[in-house]
Amino acid sequence: MDDFIVLRDKNAWKNVPAFNSTRPSGGATIGVHPFGLPKISGNATPEPKIALESLTPSDQRDAARDPEIIGFARALPTKLIEPKNTESVPAASPVTWGVEAVGADVADENGTGVTVAVLDTGIDHDHPAFNGVELIEKDFSGDGNGDVHGHGTHCAATIFGRDVDGTRIGVAPGVEKALIGKVLGDDGTGSSIMLFDAMNWAVSEGAQVISMSLGFDFPGFADRLIADGYPPLLATSIAIEGYRMNINLFNSLMETLEPLAEIHGGCVVVAAAGNESLRDIDSRFEVSASLPAAATDVISVGALGQGTGGLEVADFSNTNPVLSAPGVSVISAQAGGGLVAWDGSSMAAPHVAGVTALWWQRVFDSPIPPTAEAVKSRLRAGTVIDVFAPGQDILDRGEGLVRAPVPGAV
Repeated sequence: MDDFIVLRDKNAWKNVPAFNSTRPSGGATIGVHPFGLPKISGNATPEPKIALESLTPSDQRDAARDPEIIGFARALPTKLIEPKNTESVPAASPVTWGVEAVGADVADENGTGVTVAVLDTGIDHDHPAFNGVELIEKDFSGDGNGDVHGHGTHCAATIFGRDVDGTRIGVAPGVEKALIGKVLGDDGTGSSIMLFDAMNWAVSEGAQVISMSLGFDFPGFADRLIADGYPPLLATSIAIEGYRMNINLFNSLMETLEPLAEIHGGCVVVAAAGNESLRDIDSRFEVSASLPAAATDVISVGALGQGTGGLEVADFSNTNPVLSAPGVSVISAQAGGGLVAWDGSSMAAPHVAGVTALWWQRVFDSPIPPTAEAVKSRLRAGTVIDVFAPGQDILDRGEGLVRAPVPGAV
């Protein structure tokens, strides 16, 4: 038997159309399910439950016919999107170039009233960048809370970090509550069950923004199967099927969480596109955005650096992102104290997550219904393209550089 992630909706029977139904006066529609089980139809809010279960081929066939099961997939390994470079921090400046590039330093909003979730390697909650922030930590990795690697700390501080050593590093430093899901262990690896479970937790806790700078490790899964004795061709086939199943399961989870928007407005999910492209070796060596960035309704983010003629797509940044943001020489908090500059689409995604928090605040303060769709539409409409150096491919940069709400505009 193999381990599978199983996504259930405990209210599924209530959402099945009625058969042979009658409607008692003042009551719900009562019917008989075609398999003979009674059920009640209506507008029951989905109640997603995620579990890791061992399924035989027979169990899988039964699961495919179970109306309570929305989807299932093999548990795949995950890993953080490793920073491409670590640099010394230049002389202190009032604001990092990334915060300035997205216009957060002149925005009217600072993220006040918005709840942000960061699903990563954890966080150094003692770092001065997080003074005054209510950090709700939950470990899904089994290694305990905290951030041994430093990746999660760097990403979180770019979103909502306070000023450190006289430098503004956070796009939305007014955020007062953050959900920190540790979905990658101290070695930077995890499993897709950890990510799915953490996403469900974050949404149930009221997150309006989820930021993820990690990827599904398809090559690692294939290598593990080969190490377990599977022939390479069979291992690759199983890994491809597992990857496909996880894409479908991710999309199913996103769809299941959509009705919750009626309760608190929904959630915008932001993910790093990935660092697998090698344009520095060959300009044609481009890899498309990977999962979870490639999933439906996720805002995938490519990385930009500063060039002499304007912003340029980083050589390593995966193609086909939705948006792009600063991802080269990004200064942010270093686990253990101080600041460090890293390169990567992992650094770009938090800029978009921070700007998303600013747009949430703008929508909250306007007559517009506060929903994730309203925020996403303004986030995408607010991008700019006149900042790019000549020759930047639209498929590499996406719809443009993410930008904070324009001061004074509605």
